Amino acid sequence: MNIVRKNLIACFALLIAAASLFAGWQWWGSPERLLRIYDYETGQLIRQEPAKVGDKLFFGWVHSWEKIPWHEYYHIEENNTLVLDTIAYPAFGAGIPENKGKKCYIKDKMIYMDEIGQVFQQFDWINSHFATRDIKLNDELLMTGKDLPEHRRLILRIEERRLWNGG
Repeated sequence: MNIVRKNLIACFALLIAAASLFAGWQWWGSPERLLRIYDYETGQLIRQEPAKVGDKLFFGWVHSWEKIPWHEYYHIEENNTLVLDTIAYPAFGAGIPENKGKKCYIKDKMIYMDEIGQVFQQFDWINSHFATRDIKLNDELLMTGKDLPEHRRLILRIEERRLWNGG
């Protein structure tokens, strides 16, 4: 009986150790999501911020021809894609869609086209201190166009890194 009890205790201790190791591995090996902005040509990381599935990204800029504000609202998906939910602008003009999304409404003098659902692997743009206005994550201002290199092609994407590899 004593030997059975010792074996049970040893098995239980081994089970606890294995569970602890697995939990530690999951914590250290679990991915951390980051919103990252890179210079397209050099690959230089310009900015990174922690991000989560469901976080809301706002990208505001000025339309190059119409010179009116253009707002884009995205959310982050589990597979690290950006989904364009809504666009908003005060008027129609050159290159501005009139039929995007499933819903259209007017609020605070802006035309909103909602429930778009367009998926992007990343967001690329040529930055302009004049045109790029605000980039926000969950309504918190991350930067403006003036904070980024002028007339450079930039990439914004969601990436994962694991704590154990520093990626």
